[in-house]
Amino acid sequence: MENPNNPSSVSRSSVDATLPDPSSPSPPRSTHSSKSKCAICLDEIRKEDGKAIFTAECSHSFHFDCITSNVKHGNRICPLCRTEWKQVPLFVDNRVPVSTFPVQTGFEDDESLPHGGVSDDGQPSGVAHRQALEIKLLPQVSAVAKSVSRGDFAVLVHLKAEGVSDDRPATRAPLDLITVLDVSGSMEGMKLQLLKNAVGFVIDNLGERDRLSVIAFSSSARRLFPLRVMSETGKQAAIRAVNSLVAGGGTNIAEGLKIGARVIADRRWKNPVSGMMLLSDGQDNFTLSRSQVRLRTDYESLLPSSVNRIPIHTFGFGVDHDAELMHTISQVSSGTFSFIEAETVIQDAFAQCIGGLLSVVVLDQVVEIECIHEEGLKISSVKAGSYRNRVSSDRRTAKIDVGDMYAEEERDFLVILELPRCESESMPLLKIRCVYRDAVSREIVRVESEELNIQRPEEVTGEEVVVSIEVDRQLNRFLVSEAMSEARVLADGGDLQGAVGILRNRERELAETQSARASDGLCQSLTSELGALQERMTSRRMYERSGRAYAFSSMSSHSAQRATARGHPMCGSPAPQAYQTSSMARMVSRSQELGIKSPKPSPTRRDRS
Repeated sequence: MENPNNPSSVSRSSVDATLPDPSSPSPPRSTHSSKSKCAICLDEIRKEDGKAIFTAECSHSFHFDCITSNVKHGNRICPLCRTEWKQVPLFVDNRVPVSTFPVQTGFEDDESLPHGGVSDDGQPSGVAHRQALEIKLLPQVSAVAKSVSRGDFAVLVHLKAEGVSDDRPATRAPLDLITVLDVSGSMEGMKLQLLKNAVGFVIDNLGERDRLSVIAFSSSARRLFPLRVMSETGKQAAIRAVNSLVAGGGTNIAEGLKIGARVIADRRWKNPVSGMMLLSDGQDNFTLSRSQVRLRTDYESLLPSSVNRIPIHTFGFGVDHDAELMHTISQVSSGTFSFIEAETVIQDAFAQCIGGLLSVVVLDQVVEIECIHEEGLKISSVKAGSYRNRVSSDRRTAKIDVGDMYAEEERDFLVILELPRCESESMPLLKIRCVYRDAVSREIVRVESEELNIQRPEEVTGEEVVVSIEVDRQLNRFLVSEAMSEARVLADGGDLQGAVGILRNRERELAETQSARASDGLCQSLTSELGALQERMTSRRMYERSGRAYAFSSMSSHSAQRATARGHPMCGSPAPQAYQTSSMARMVSRSQELGIKSPKPSPTRRDRS
């Protein structure tokens, strides 16, 4: 056991000097003046002064320099409430707190759900059944001549989730949200204040049935705030915890993710919807091999199997983050990657994300595809973007793991068929079944489509064939995503000219398609993004600063068919926001109406000396 009067043991058991322990019991009430003044020097505590602040686990704050001598000499007693501190700061040159965190062994202390939700045995409360999903099948063309066989006939599987008319808690499923936040030294100043504002906005917009946990990481990681219900009391405690953050140390994304995964895995109670938001502005400089090469496979194995279906929505903040790593984390977990190029829009990016998470209506969805025509009809492939899919060995059936869907979201998948010759006048192609859990009632729901048929006349004339603009639009989406991926590989290899050539050719081909000529909204967005990415590849410096991240964020959005933030337009008006739902748009509007106060950057440590 440590001796509380031993100064050396104080240093070894240190934590981030400005991070209180919100899970500790509430301290006795103190006067208002004690909260705004340092009880040692009696001067006001103001962040704009640039002085380091130490907030103890009892929630009382002091100037860091003032409390230094007390703690250095073994005094762990709060001068105000007489609470004995278990966590005290580590000192560098007797002045600056270092962001190191104590080892935490378990996280089975999540607050119980305030409603008839789900315990760790997964048993739901009963709610009236409803159908939250629509299915539609569309062939590439309506008729193919009897004598013609095709190996690339496309059928569109279109899914649409029902809308939610308002934000009332009764109309949506409650959320368990884990935020994993970078507080390394590069976050110091305005970046950290903007992050606090953005997380504060998230907290304000969570409902009383939602729960939140906050993890902070720098050189190491710590759960700053346990998984608690966002009642008014819970929100106040969460905001206090977030406001206590200070920047310092390196960037250890892996440790932050490990703690986040443990919070999810160890919880005793589970809300129907779970999600993680990970933000970082830098390169992970801890997860390295002996040859100083990052072990990317480590990130894929961070989440235990019990939580491998929890999406991680990643946010690359500024121009120095590791876009490839953040994209990999999101892709492995079925999340999204957003590129926050302009630091002041971080709150809008967070708002868009939680606007979706707070409107989930479909969970754990699986799409089952079955061929109907008996002779020669086979599934060649399934174009499903980032969604896992598999075709059976006889190529007669296929499955797509869709997962969750937000209210009003749409999913479009292309099934590529080998179409045989046919002697009949009509040919049945496919039938679709969707199995999912209703996010509100938690019931298993099964929805089947009608059979899809096409005409097989002796000959086909132009008047008889109806070409599907919907199928054409989705083919364009896949082709543009492939072009972006190919261009990024070339750009990473130093061939910017070749990368721009691929994008320019795809932009030209896109303009000639039927859906683009019909002024389709998605095609307009694709065209705008192709142009923006070309502009970000005009020089190596521009590509490194924004082009790579823009490409990864666009690829993430189109492969998941979900809205992401991805920089600001290089010129002209913003592109149409593809995949943004009404719930997302409302939350972004709410963020923009509130505005972001422009904080003065905190002085750097060099300025404080």
